[in-house]
Amino acid sequence: MKVAIVGASGAVGQEFLHILAERDFPMDDLVLFGSERSAGRKYNFKGKEYEVKLLQHNDDFKDVDIAFASAGGSTSEEFAETITKHGAVMIDNSSAFRMCDDVPLVVPEVNAADALTRPRGIIANPNCTTIMMVVVLKPIDDLSHIRKIHVSSYQSASGAGAAAMAELQQQYKELVEEGRVKTVDKFPHQLAYNVIPQIDKMMANDYTKEEMKMFNETRKIMHSDVRTSATCVRVSSLRSHSESVWFETEKPLEVADIRKALETAPGVFLVDDPQNYVYPMPLESAGKDDVYVGRVRKDLADDNGNTLWLTGDQIRKGAALNAVQIAEYLIRVGNVK
Repeated sequence: MKVAIVGASGAVGQEFLHILAERDFPMDDLVLFGSERSAGRKYNFKGKEYEVKLLQHNDDFKDVDIAFASAGGSTSEEFAETITKHGAVMIDNSSAFRMCDDVPLVVPEVNAADALTRPRGIIANPNCTTIMMVVVLKPIDDLSHIRKIHVSSYQSASGAGAAAMAELQQQYKELVEEGRVKTVDKFPHQLAYNVIPQIDKMMANDYTKEEMKMFNETRKIMHSDVRTSATCVRVSSLRSHSESVWFETEKPLEVADIRKALETAPGVFLVDDPQNYVYPMPLESAGKDDVYVGRVRKDLADDNGNTLWLTGDQIRKGAALNAVQIAEYLIRVGNVK
């Protein structure tokens, strides 16, 4: 088993290295790829040093079985054929192929079997906010079909990459030392001591691209006609995203039944004792594999509605971990090459 990481120097690329080591992923060889800027850098993986190779249109992927790609949509589009032409399975973390009919969009806890049919040799990793939400909603949908979702996300700086995390830290430093922020580059406005109600580009309908991802991707992953209305907000936490989710089911559900379903759901960790101020928070979910969920309660405005709060590490479950879990599933069922 030979594994490649495309975009090895980025935040998600580095997380791939950590997770593959932590989970003792079954492989014999590893090769790292990057841009001209990162080519030549060296990283340690399980006691061995690996140098980042320049990503090029050649036969470097000839012996690769699984390629984890996290180098941005334009890079994925340009190099997809190069990566897959010799039979490698490309698990792509960008948005480039998510809504293509011939590319499965997979969250293993929800629709793992979709990964088995991949005409182009590509499997798309969904958007981080979508991944965390559907992991939590799938066991509830099994109780009663979810018809509508309203969600507000609270997304940390790390969702915009390592440079964005550094910018947030720099802004706080500037505020302490100089009393004002000078560095505003990765976000449209100052993020320190602020929230920004826009993530990704604004679309013609005044929803952002991130919000429309949640609408479209949720339907594809869950094979559902569910409608999702989202407001995605950047907040000044450093790592882990949170979401406040209202959902309407076809029949009324009791909170006790929802909690019971969540307690046994894969990839979910229930933290729900609100009377004693126990609920999930980003500081607790950072660095963890599971999506943490709590504040489960009846929706006071909808007899068929309930609401909950979730938080999860979007670099792990929202990106690298989900992709690795897809690969582990393919290996487990013998469907790599």
